[in-house]
Amino acid sequence: MNARSPLWTSDEAARATGGKTNRDWSVHGVSIDTRSIERGDLFVALQGDSRDGHGFVAAALENGAAAALVSRVPDGVTSGAPLLIVGDTQKGLEDLGRAARARSHAKIVAVTGSAGKTTTKEMLRLMLSTAAPVAASAASYNNHWGVPLSLARMKREAPFGVFEIGMNHAGEIRALNAFVRPHVALITTIAPAHLEYFGNVEAIADAKAEIFEGVEPGGAAILPADNPQYDRLKAHALDAGVKRILTFGTRSNADARLLSADPHGEGQKIVAELGGNRLAFSAGAGGAHIAMNAMAALLAARELGVDIKTASQALGNFVALKGRGARFAAGDIDVIDESYNANPASMIAALGLLGQTRPKPHGRRIAVLGDMLELGVDSAPLHAALAKDIAAAAADLVFLCGPHMAALWQAVPERKRGAYAELSSELGPELMRNLRAGDVVLVKGSFGSRMSVIIDALKSREAATA
Repeated sequence: MNARSPLWTSDEAARATGGKTNRDWSVHGVSIDTRSIERGDLFVALQGDSRDGHGFVAAALENGAAAALVSRVPDGVTSGAPLLIVGDTQKGLEDLGRAARARSHAKIVAVTGSAGKTTTKEMLRLMLSTAAPVAASAASYNNHWGVPLSLARMKREAPFGVFEIGMNHAGEIRALNAFVRPHVALITTIAPAHLEYFGNVEAIADAKAEIFEGVEPGGAAILPADNPQYDRLKAHALDAGVKRILTFGTRSNADARLLSADPHGEGQKIVAELGGNRLAFSAGAGGAHIAMNAMAALLAARELGVDIKTASQALGNFVALKGRGARFAAGDIDVIDESYNANPASMIAALGLLGQTRPKPHGRRIAVLGDMLELGVDSAPLHAALAKDIAAAAADLVFLCGPHMAALWQAVPERKRGAYAELSSELGPELMRNLRAGDVVLVKGSFGSRMSVIIDALKSREAATA
């Protein structure tokens, strides 16, 4: 048996979920995926629209899972196996998350926003870890299963917790934040995203503001002072009973004020002011949006009692995340991988980063962009409006794919048109034929645009030229 203190014992898990187990066991982690399961994990057999986790329980146990949370004895598994049987495994996972939060004494931050959630969460993980161990959401686990899973994984002795909360529809953040119950609720920004479901940016702000409803008594709200929706967000926070309102931005009265951010290598040097104290530090990733995320994270870290000078210096070790600004060399081509997702705000920020990046001699700035999805009736003008940001970034060529990007194709000057295709798989070969030594290539689009196909093609080029 592992000498570490268990995350869950069979008795604790059974009490938390109201489930039944026929033998004693203990686990040190929680997993929903047999591909990444670790020895000693509790495997949760979630049932989705196209896949039932019960079909993977036998494999999970064979691969070292110490127990499985199920709603029935699965095929290929004996009744004597270490199982916790509940009525519904999604609810069982939620119950574990709720129980983990109830037993925890950690100071908790919840992060949401139209862009920058995962980056800000990872910055906070890095900053807070300078003081003590941190429990945090993995990857972008911010939905109906990701939030309770992240909580269920939180070690009982963790001093800090940082959890990301996302949404596509009104009411989703309210439900998820009821599990998290943060001491600090942070909104990175409000921007056009999921307009197909909300209709306007004000409705998006209202939905994001649901995060304030779960704040613990005496807690704080951290808001983007420069955002047009600031007053609306502040009103929601006050209505929810949150009296401590903190702000970040460039305004002179912001609690965390960004004074300057200058490119330096693949990162930047940042000067900020917090509570009258000036800080100068480096971040390992570039872009104005990264600098602003750092302001929000610093403010949250200060609110949790962490030494801000030490926390800010930790950002020198921060690097852009895969699909969110990570860089790699594809032979003699530099690539900025922003392929994970996109909305107008994050697209503008990524193009700004491209504009800050200097190509090698004889190289060009190239933007490879896929559709921004879920923008509703405003999709065409929002895509076309990116033409001015492409110009501001001094992009030399633009490669576009997807039906929505057709509007931008028409708005881009002919001299900048590289190629247009309906699908990313069709655009890839066109891009490869046009690359030359020294180019800097930005790749960005919504997840459904499958811009990862372009990234894979560029990585194949990297392997071929290695």
